Order: sequence, then structure tokens, then C-alpha cells
Amino acid sequence: MFDAGGARRCRCQALKVPGWIWRDTTQEERDAALLEQAGCGTSGPTSGLVGYVDGKPAGWVAVEPRERYPRIWARQKAWMRMDPDLEGVWSVTCFVVHKGFRRQGLMYELAAATVEYGRQVGARVLEGYPTEPPPGKTVIWDEASVGLLQVFVEAGYEVHASPTLRRRVVRYTLDASS
Repeated sequence: MFDAGGARRCRCQALKVPGWIWRDTTQEERDAALLEQAGCGTSGPTSGLVGYVDGKPAGWVAVEPRERYPRIWARQKAWMRMDPDLEGVWSVTCFVVHKGFRRQGLMYELAAATVEYGRQVGARVLEGYPTEPPPGKTVIWDEASVGLLQVFVEAGYEVHASPTLRRRVVRYTLDASS
């Protein structure tokens, strides 16, 4: 899609396939799977949104039904399997911003776009798994790839759980009955 610097080796696919398949694939196979998953160049379904700046792809956010991420459910951590019977949950799992467009607020715009997209596709709840850096600390890009808490909060998400010192589970409820 575009050169994303450190995110070139994106691990989004790792949540979508069993570990042994991920471990035994090449980067080229992962790239092809991501292109297919994203529906690039097709009118088919997508697994996320692309943000453009001046007509150029500048960022990406992965957002699709939570059940399309089987490894979330395979994890041993209970916080990765919260409310398994809740229907209509869409996961926001990954952000990528081209290194030439970082620190310009694009991640905030992408997070806000997930809300409108969620409405369009009939999601009931959007769920993210961002990190919150300790006060005074910065994060490296790979850590920020899951999103930063402040980005989600600014888009209207609320903290649902704080399972670790740095990890949060956030939700945006689109349907009052959920």
C-alpha cells in the first residue's frame, strides 16, 4: 500500500491466523494476505480504512468484526476475550501512518473515522486495545500501532477495562440497546 517505515512488517495478520501459519509464512505471503484482506483494488469487503492526504495514501486503521480475529480469542489473557456473547462488536486493532505524515494528527482522524464507518456497517460496539504510556514516557511506533488511549478517548471511546499497567480496552457504543 505504502512505505510505512517501521510498520512495514505489520503484524495484523498474526491476529487473523493460527500461530503456526503466521510463523511459517514469508513476508511476501503476509503482504499478499493483507492486500487480499484489505480488498485493495476491488469493490469487495475491506478490513479497514485508508486515510489520504492530498490524494496520497497516508494512513490505515484496521476495523472489522471481532470474530475475524480468531487469535484474539485464542489468547490466554482473559481481557482479550471479554464479553464473548456480545454481538455486533467490531475490533479496531491496528494503525499505520506513513512516516512522512506522523505527528500531524492523522491517527486521531482515523480513529474518528472508525465511528462513522461503524455506523455505516451496522456495528453495535467498536472495541480497541490501545496502550497508555506512563506519564512522561514516549512510545515507539510499534507500540503505538495498536493506538494510543488519548486517540480513542478523543474519538469518543470510553475505557471499558484496564487489564495491565499500559493496556486498555476501550469501547464506543453505537446502539443504545447493546
